[in-house]
Amino acid sequence: MSFILNQSTNQLINYTLHLADSNLILTQRNAAWCGHGPILEQDIAITNITLDLIGQSRNLYQYAASLINNNAASTAVTEDSLAYFRNEREFKNLLLTEQENGDWAKTILRQFFYSVYQYILYEKMQQSDNEQLAGIAAKSLKEVAYHVTWSSEWVVRLGDGTQESHERLQNALKELWSYTGEMFIPADYEIEMILAGIAPDASFLKEAWLKKVAAVFEEATLTLPQDVFMHIGGKNGVHTEKLGYILAELQYLPRTYPTATW
Repeated sequence: MSFILNQSTNQLINYTLHLADSNLILTQRNAAWCGHGPILEQDIAITNITLDLIGQSRNLYQYAASLINNNAASTAVTEDSLAYFRNEREFKNLLLTEQENGDWAKTILRQFFYSVYQYILYEKMQQSDNEQLAGIAAKSLKEVAYHVTWSSEWVVRLGDGTQESHERLQNALKELWSYTGEMFIPADYEIEMILAGIAPDASFLKEAWLKKVAAVFEEATLTLPQDVFMHIGGKNGVHTEKLGYILAELQYLPRTYPTATW
């Protein structure tokens, strides 16, 4: 799915898709917990977080679709076609979001890392020169604030809990930390959006993110890893093999029955 657009519009679309894709892929991962949470209350909580994320991704896909349809002489696209009919190399989600659920500790830590990043991002994006993205950020911020609170409490509960819960969280940290750096290494389209006053500066986001993570880790008796190699590529469509399996499940029905309606 490719479009002939001027460069600035194309970069804005890429940035918007990056935000939408990260939410969508994390939504698909989290959805696997529905009916399998450790207790009913937390099963409902992670399901509600998943619904929040899919709602945010829908707003972003709708905006991306409007940009494409208003600027390209091609077949009209929709939020559904952007979600269901692009292949792996066209997705721009963070590598962090496609990592396997593992156990509850790994799922919690992945959500915590992403939610803290997303909150800081949206908080700054409210001042974006792009009114549509600023509005989506403002609308989503209360939801993300809850995601941060919920996941932070679980990180502390597991990290400062039993020996087993601490070890499980520590193992999750070893598996996930190397995927966090990508959040703060801007792709070309992000750099252009930063210069245009549309996206927040990545260096500010990293400083604020590390401060929040360090504070929660201290309470959870965890230590921030040092000098870890960071994986990148997701923002530019270079993914782990895991994304192909996610999309195979996510896209199966609409690709099999593309004209079906409900």
